[in-house]
Amino acid sequence: MEMKPWKIYTFWIGLSEAAGILSGLLSRMGMMLYQETVIQPPLAPPGFLFPIVWSILYALMGIGIARVRLKGEGETKRQSTRLFLAQLAVNFLWSIIFFNFQAWGFALMWLLLLWVLVALMMLSFWETDKLAGLLQIPYLIWVTFAGYLNLMVLLLNW
Repeated sequence: MEMKPWKIYTFWIGLSEAAGILSGLLSRMGMMLYQETVIQPPLAPPGFLFPIVWSILYALMGIGIARVRLKGEGETKRQSTRLFLAQLAVNFLWSIIFFNFQAWGFALMWLLLLWVLVALMMLSFWETDKLAGLLQIPYLIWVTFAGYLNLMVLLLNW
């Protein structure tokens, strides 16, 4: 029995958004402490912007993997799914490492791992569905910007 496309989209978008929501809830106290005590880098966006941007990015991730799951076959489909799940797990833990533990150096290395996984996921998606790959460009750009912010927090608060 084949699943209807809307169910596949709903599942993958829902999984992505749920990971973001849970990570945000688990790092909420750390975020509040961060905003009160940490020197912010130049170009740091206002706090209200982060949940908006992340909600969009999680939706794009979910749409991308749903497209791959619907169109992909065999090992390429499995590889794309593994990369998606790996980057989602690394993404989930970054906020906890950065905000709760304020381990900014380790968080920067973790973010580099995330950047590599997102780039690999994007390329893997591209092999199956070009649009699915293109939808990940904003995510890769945002993770790059997050790297700048993370590095500046590390340098400013050493």
